[in-house]
Amino acid sequence: MKIKDMSKEELQLLSYTDLTYLILKEKGSMNTPSLFKTIADLLLYDENEYINKIGDYYTSLTLDKRFVLLESNEWDIRDRHSVELAVDLDEDEDEEVDDIIDEDENLEEVEEESSEELDDNELLDDEELDDLTILTDEELDEE
Repeated sequence: MKIKDMSKEELQLLSYTDLTYLILKEKGSMNTPSLFKTIADLLLYDENEYINKIGDYYTSLTLDKRFVLLESNEWDIRDRHSVELAVDLDEDEDEEVDDIIDEDENLEEVEEESSEELDDNELLDDEELDDLTILTDEELDEE
């Protein structure tokens, strides 16, 4: 159903974002003031209501995942647009990434050396363990 065929009561039952979706679907991309002016006209808002509600309207658009803000500062339905991700690392960022990788490799080498030292130097022999005494918590408190 087209917006112009809907009654005022039907329009009032829809949220601003639902109205926006219908408007963008019919008319194509539009900027925020034009979109909300269209909604205000449909709902018979006066100029004061338009001014008082446009901020909240913009916030609701930014939170609704159905819409995307284009580079031209116009809103459109997200389904009509694909997202292209481009990663552009400059030389300084490349060096920082390389430094982090080098630090990780050095850390791994140190950990390997530490574990080798433990293997080479056995901590205690079985005979040394026989001489140990296990104390309870109460015995430790007495001391």
